[in-house]
Amino acid sequence: MKKFTDWMEQKFVPKAAKIASQRFLVAIKDSFIAIMPITMVGSIAVLLNVFFRDLPNSWGLEGFVKLMTPIININGIVWFASIAILSLAFVISLGYNVSRSYDVNPVAGALVAFASFIAFLPQEAKFDAEINGVTQAVSSWGFINLDYLGAKGLFPAMIIGLVSAIIYSKLMKSKLTIKLPDSVPPAVSKAFASIIPGVVAVYICAILSHLVVAATGSPLNDLIQKYIQAPLLGLSQGMFSVVLLAFLVQLFWFFGLHGHNVLAPIMDGIYQPALLANVEHMAKGGAVKDLPYIWTRGSFDAYLQMGGSGITIALIFAIYLFSKRKEYKTVAKLSTPMAIFNINEPVIFGIPIVLNPIYIIPFLLAPTVCAIIAYTATAIGLIPPVYVVVPWVLPPGIYAFFATGGSVKAALVSLFNVFVAFVIWAPFVIMANKMAEDKKNQENAEEK
Repeated sequence: MKKFTDWMEQKFVPKAAKIASQRFLVAIKDSFIAIMPITMVGSIAVLLNVFFRDLPNSWGLEGFVKLMTPIININGIVWFASIAILSLAFVISLGYNVSRSYDVNPVAGALVAFASFIAFLPQEAKFDAEINGVTQAVSSWGFINLDYLGAKGLFPAMIIGLVSAIIYSKLMKSKLTIKLPDSVPPAVSKAFASIIPGVVAVYICAILSHLVVAATGSPLNDLIQKYIQAPLLGLSQGMFSVVLLAFLVQLFWFFGLHGHNVLAPIMDGIYQPALLANVEHMAKGGAVKDLPYIWTRGSFDAYLQMGGSGITIALIFAIYLFSKRKEYKTVAKLSTPMAIFNINEPVIFGIPIVLNPIYIIPFLLAPTVCAIIAYTATAIGLIPPVYVVVPWVLPPGIYAFFATGGSVKAALVSLFNVFVAFVIWAPFVIMANKMAEDKKNQENAEEK
């Protein structure tokens, strides 16, 4: 074990830390965090309509649904103003964060990324119209298809936003700018400095958009969705991918690295679009049984992160029941209020679990086993997939209940996973008692 931990500390951890601090990965992570307000408000609207429309309709309460129609319509407007245009918000946020990482004008960078993203959207809408009594296919220029602005557009927004913001930022750093006299107000000077880099970045994207459509007959957004986004999302839905990610999050945490931050580009970049696609499906009146993805970003939090990484709320229960070590019980008492809301740094660094060979097995094993349980329960239809974005600080069971649109079974699976984790943690807490006792006996013997 010591050889393994030494090798990980010397070879693996520094590389993982370097990856976690990589400029563009940090920008992507920060951009997903930045759009949380509109992601949350759109998900709240979808969740409210589950209780005001979907569930009452399934129970035959059409009168109640009719009474709630104004609220249902307002929730639809909220969804339209948030989840439906999420890619636009994300690309603006990404352009801002990439530009800020280069220490150039971030507002201009955000606008350049936004304009570049729009440049790649199809600019014609095709529809049937009746002309002289004959129905004909008509195309008109100047329309934006809403499908490209929601969850479907997140991957294209990520790629286009990165490329355009990098071009803009590199040109800004190369001083290819218009420099005005010092007497000019700073706001005006900044705006003029961004003109040439912004023009070049947007024109490059516009030219590339034209060439892609001319060569393939499809916009770049469709190609990215077909050849990059769809395959990645498909791979993400397998049990192996879910279990592997659950394991890696814990492995990074064991060595003191924030597992979710290190893996944020994967967890947010792949599983967040899956979650938002599920949100969009329900917002459009789709059925739960027809949700496009069975495992989403919220699934990890609902079933594998109760009390925090490693399901450490189960460790706290095991300490209360079995531990004879005073320091463990002190940490458990101090950590319990925060663990209820899935904050477990006091346990991670207070026990500590980081680099503690006693607890590496349950810390890695508990979430992995629970991932298999939750994935299987979702795949066989016992519980619905997660399709509502809810705050990660909701207590165990309650998170799963709201994230699945009010499924009691999902809440029970979450709580069952806490029990499974407790069973995994308990033997090692008891083992820690014996190790402490043996150490004390050895010290007493040495004193004599």
